[in-house]
This record gives sequence, structure tokens and C-alpha cells, in this order.
Amino acid sequence: MKTIVITGYKPMEMGIFKYDDPKIDFIKKTIMKKLVSLLEEGLEWVLISAQMGVEIWAGQAVLDLQKDYDVHLGVLPPFENQHERWPEAWKEAYEELTMVADFYQPIYNSGYEGPFQFKAKDKFLVAHSQGCLVLFDEETKGSPEYFLKEAENQRQTKEYPVLYITPLDLEETVEEIRMSDSDYFNQ
Repeated sequence: MKTIVITGYKPMEMGIFKYDDPKIDFIKKTIMKKLVSLLEEGLEWVLISAQMGVEIWAGQAVLDLQKDYDVHLGVLPPFENQHERWPEAWKEAYEELTMVADFYQPIYNSGYEGPFQFKAKDKFLVAHSQGCLVLFDEETKGSPEYFLKEAENQRQTKEYPVLYITPLDLEETVEEIRMSDSDYFNQ
């Protein structure tokens, strides 16, 4: 896969209510771990719509990886000013991503007009990628389900790998970080 989409839950769906919640570091590190293996297999582009939560964190993870890997970030929000009603910290993160992304273009060159824009965004992202990475738990329904339906539609006509970040992946990252902390065993 040369191009993938990354998506997942919004922060509230994961019980994250503060922009600087420490759980976010574990999520970003897990995303980076998954991306490194894909980069070593030839990944070149990561596409996001830069929604609050997993997509913003994925964009930030890609920017961190750009220091060591030749990977490009494409930000394709469903419409202009997607972030205008967001809390300030999220607005700043969104604006930073859109400024430093290798490619930025809203799917609709207008403001919010209706839910159809989100569906069109999912169709566009799936059509312009060879697979996706989704932070999702089968037992916790939420916003990623809409994207996954579109990915499943794509799989009816051509190969479209759907890779997951699961709660187990997140737990493994937490444990790896704990084990690498020299103070962990001295407690």
C-alpha cells in the first residue's frame, strides 16, 4: 500500500475530555508503531480528514515520523472551517496540521451544508487510498462505523485492506512504555 487513510474515534467516544490527556501519548505511539511497519513495506502517503481525536493524533504522529521517514501527510476535511466550533486547543492543532501538511484540500469548498458531506468525504478517501488503519473496538460502537461501511463497500469490488488498532494494541503500548521505564521495577 502506497496510500492509506487513518481514522478512528473522536476523543469523547474514548472518554478523553482534555486536550492534553496522558492517554493520548499511548494512542500516538501505537499509531506510530503501526505506521513504521507500513512505511517499511512502502507506504508513502497518509490521508486524514483531521477530525478531532484519532485523526488529529495520527496527523501529529506522521509529522513526528517525517523526521526519520519519507512519508507525506494529506489533509482532506469534508468542508471548509470544519474546526470553527471546536475548543481552542483542538483548533490550534487542526490549523497547524493544515499549514504543514504536504497536501491540504477540503472535499467541499464551502462550509457545512449537511451530513452528506461526511459521507462524500468517506467515499473520496476510500477511493483515493489502497487501504486504511482504523482505531476501533467491535464492542464500542461509534463514528468510525460510517467510514468502515464505505471501506466494506470498496472491498466488494477490489482489494482494500482494513487494518485495526485495537484495545489490545493500546494495552501493549502501555506495557512496553512501562517496561522501558527504569523506575517501573523499583516501585
